[in-house]
Amino acid sequence: MKVLVLCTGNSCRSQMGEAILRDINPELEVVSAGTKIADQVHPLAIKAMAEIGIDISSHRPKMVDEFLDEGVDFLISVCGGAKEACPAFLGPVGTRLHIGFDDPAYAEGTEEEIFDVFRRVRDEIRRDFVKFNEEYILKNA
Repeated sequence: MKVLVLCTGNSCRSQMGEAILRDINPELEVVSAGTKIADQVHPLAIKAMAEIGIDISSHRPKMVDEFLDEGVDFLISVCGGAKEACPAFLGPVGTRLHIGFDDPAYAEGTEEEIFDVFRRVRDEIRRDFVKFNEEYILKNA
């Protein structure tokens, strides 16, 4: 079963979501992508994931175009606030879901306050992706 986690920049939320979902259910094929990709995975996303024992330091932002011909069983868009337009995926999709999160890349404050936002979003992604795995994957296995 293949899952695509989609966001705009593919530097924070979708990268964390990809790694967390793979950690929750290693039997899934999980990838992430964006439509206007960043130059790199955000260093604070890497740091936040390392805190929970997941290494994403070798990840790279990927364009959604890389996956258009493949098709996915689940597409999960993770874009958050009203300021942000969710990107579209035009490839074949079984089920489309939106599970939105704030973009920690826009957090403001001290370095510690900003990092706390990355931690919060990471933990929200884990909580919601555990629920996704239980409701959509395990119940239908």
